[in-house]
Amino acid sequence: MNTTRFDKQEQYDKIASGLLPGETIIAVYDAIGGGTGFIGVTDLRVILQDNSFVGKKVALTSVPYNRVNAVSFVSDKSMFGKFASTSEIAVSAGGQTHQVHFRGEEKGKFVHDAILSHMLKTAA
Repeated sequence: MNTTRFDKQEQYDKIASGLLPGETIIAVYDAIGGGTGFIGVTDLRVILQDNSFVGKKVALTSVPYNRVNAVSFVSDKSMFGKFASTSEIAVSAGGQTHQVHFRGEEKGKFVHDAILSHMLKTAA
């Protein structure tokens, strides 16, 4: 049974086409707002698609877990604190911070927790 989480098949397929032998996809989620198109999380790395380049160029950036310095999770709670309309993660690596915005809280929390879990395994 495949338990991979993803929003759009074409994004999943893009990540799947670049996997290393034995690498497994955990999640591929669409991002909202400018810049990052989507984020892929595998058992070996974080993969970010950046759509912010001039001339319709797109960068697919891979960040191995042993290069991630920190991961942050921010949610935009409603004024009643019952749900989040958006969430965001920030992945710091190599002196850069990659930010990804999501609709709702669940995707951001899942990606944050998956990255953190793999960071801690790599550090051990």
